[in-house]
Amino acid sequence: MAAGRSRAVFAVFGVLSVCAVSGSGPVAEGETGGEAEWTEPWDGAVFRPPSALGAVGVARSPGTPRPGREEAVDLPVLLWWSPGLFPHFPGDSERIECARGACVASRDRRVRGHSRTRALLFYGTDFRASEAPLPRLAHQSWALLHEESPLNNFVLSHGPGIRLFNLTATFSRHSDYPLPLQWLPGTAYLRRAAPPLQERAEWRRRGYAPLLYLQSHCDVPADRDRYVRELMRFIPVDSYGKCLQNRELPTPRLQDTATATTEDPELLAFLSRYKFHLALENAICDDYMTEKLWRPMHLGAVPVYRGSPSVRDWMPNNHSIILIDDFESPQKLAEFIDFLDKNDEEYMKYLAYKQPGGITNQFLLDSLKHREWGVNDPLLPNYLNGFECFVCDHELARLEAEKAHAASPGDIPGPEPHIAQPSHMDCPVPTPGFGSVEEIPENDSWKEMWLQDYWQGLDQGEALTAMIHNNETKQMKFWDYLHEIFMKRNQNL
Repeated sequence: MAAGRSRAVFAVFGVLSVCAVSGSGPVAEGETGGEAEWTEPWDGAVFRPPSALGAVGVARSPGTPRPGREEAVDLPVLLWWSPGLFPHFPGDSERIECARGACVASRDRRVRGHSRTRALLFYGTDFRASEAPLPRLAHQSWALLHEESPLNNFVLSHGPGIRLFNLTATFSRHSDYPLPLQWLPGTAYLRRAAPPLQERAEWRRRGYAPLLYLQSHCDVPADRDRYVRELMRFIPVDSYGKCLQNRELPTPRLQDTATATTEDPELLAFLSRYKFHLALENAICDDYMTEKLWRPMHLGAVPVYRGSPSVRDWMPNNHSIILIDDFESPQKLAEFIDFLDKNDEEYMKYLAYKQPGGITNQFLLDSLKHREWGVNDPLLPNYLNGFECFVCDHELARLEAEKAHAASPGDIPGPEPHIAQPSHMDCPVPTPGFGSVEEIPENDSWKEMWLQDYWQGLDQGEALTAMIHNNETKQMKFWDYLHEIFMKRNQNL
């Protein structure tokens, strides 16, 4: 299973979903901004281990009988070109009821050229330029679901790549169906009580460091290990994953890398011993925030964070996170962490959001309240079904506009195409976690892998765009053309 698939398939797919998106989610906060009574609305296992997609619920109202073939004969068809994410089992097609009306969702590629097939839905991690369904048909929209970072597919981080699509659901707030809080179930998740400081002090006396690092995916685009290695020169860091490992997790089950991405109770109990967690994303993109950020806050640890440049916009208050980029050097950061570690009163200011009234960021509260999808919320669709209905509603509106134009072409213009923009991913060129590119040896694995992949992603986007719009290029073998571009690019680096 692809690296990104294990992150797309988590607990939000484990509940029965209703795809009629017509209202906002449950109100966790009072209408005037005050905080209402709250309880944890889940069973504690918020993000379960990756599981078969057969557990995905059907996107129709509970109790609604499956319509017969004759009832769906004129409905627009949405074709999942990434069939592994098709959220309707066991069949190949399913009628879905959405806000503007009904569509048929299908994973049967035989309908690709049909006039009723109005949209193709792609999962970004699975999208390969060499396998794109060409020629692209003029009446079809391309819709992209990609909640992952560019680590999984660099082609989408470039203008030529993202502009291949009409509709998007990404981590960016600027995408058409935004998913920036995909790892945050709600405010109650943040308010979970932190362990007493006395308990953490006892663990320190047993030889634990103040700072935790848990990563087993090394040499990522954000180059986080290079920064952590330098930080370790100035402050003790307990590193348990494969990257910079200097300690072992206490049991073989916790040492399984699959466990590290879950809400396993034993793992959470162990991680909660630490007052500070190094929370470094695998790539730097606006609004890209994962469990690396939210899980420490859930546990009552202070995230020492590098990732989304816009992360402050989403924090529960203005004093709940330590941003690595606020410090001129790893040494200065280490000095500040050491200061907080020795001053309980100053440290506890970073956990004030766990107290009644402590979540003061209205933007965060409003975003959670009004998002049309939920995480383990039986009253809302998961974002997979939600995006499917978003595309259905868009295609129904486009059909209406086309019919209105056909009925009165002189008075009503035809609908303009909606094109995705680079801001829907907004991930810059990978940069070193510490130091400069010039200081890194040419045979360094990060430099060899991620900078090359970034530029190759641009080449793929350019090549595919050329194949769509240039008749002569269409006659060329795609990979021969891509190889030619990539070789020229390497000569100019």
